[in-house]
Amino acid sequence: MEDGKFVFAASGEFHPFSYMDGNEMSGFDIDVGNAISDKLGLEPVQKKYKFAGIVEGVKAGKFDAAVASHTINEERKKHVLFSKPYYYSGPQIFTRPGADLQSADDLKDKEIAVSKGSSYADIAKEHSGQEPKYYDSDVVALEALANGKHDAVVTDFATGADAMKKKLKIEAQERLGQSEQAIAVSKENKQLIEEINDAIDALKKDGTLRQISEKYFDEDITVKQD
Repeated sequence: MEDGKFVFAASGEFHPFSYMDGNEMSGFDIDVGNAISDKLGLEPVQKKYKFAGIVEGVKAGKFDAAVASHTINEERKKHVLFSKPYYYSGPQIFTRPGADLQSADDLKDKEIAVSKGSSYADIAKEHSGQEPKYYDSDVVALEALANGKHDAVVTDFATGADAMKKKLKIEAQERLGQSEQAIAVSKENKQLIEEINDAIDALKKDGTLRQISEKYFDEDITVKQD
């Protein structure tokens, strides 16, 4: 770790979790990264990095952590340490309005677009039986869908909801389960992951995480839904 600093990565392409605001990133993940820095007594330093390369960047020590909406899964756990979840999410199917495609069963043999490096690629493959179409960000995939490309996009429910709020012509269909999102740290840095877990506990206890969530989503996504 750079002396006195907490260097964390996000993509800047995953509205409202991380997005460009002038020369800096803003969003839910960025606010969480800043709040964790504060609890650690360190200065926050954000690094914009392509989502597909962030886990490798953590492994290679290019930054201290990734606060980038990573779903905890077995494949990623081979490469990095994960904190306890800082929010709970879930993939959802999005289509153009009026599409004859609403459930997981309807995805068979359909062309699905996803973000490169996301856990949604495996879900898309599982249900469609074919390789998905890849984009650098979920937002760009949703825009392509609205413009007549592909049959569906599988992405985080909150990202799709945010796009619909911005009047993108897409429609939400079935949710495909719930996932746990966590901060990723190098396997060499067990002490940092413990400190981050303590910071997450403190941010939950003092209400900061809930406030950040309500700022972006008008609901608390930091607690597990039944």
